[in-house]
Amino acid sequence: VAPWEAALGATVPVPTPGGGTAKVTVPAGSSSGRRLRLRGEGMPNPRGANGDLYAELRVMVPPTLGERERELFEELAATSSFDPRRTR
Repeated sequence: VAPWEAALGATVPVPTPGGGTAKVTVPAGSSSGRRLRLRGEGMPNPRGANGDLYAELRVMVPPTLGERERELFEELAATSSFDPRRTR
């Protein structure tokens, strides 16, 4: 997911084992490594209901930034008090 999707929340498509896609809601404030369960979207079970699919979030940043994108990230860095290295 994009950094803004993880920070603000989003609904994103996830491929399923059956070849389709499912929509998953990414809660606002999510970080890489968070696991989201999609009930009934996992491996088919011939003797019953499909299993659950677990999607693990990976926050991706753009490989290059445009001028305006860089300005916005710099503004966020200057405004935010968030420190990812501080223990909770």
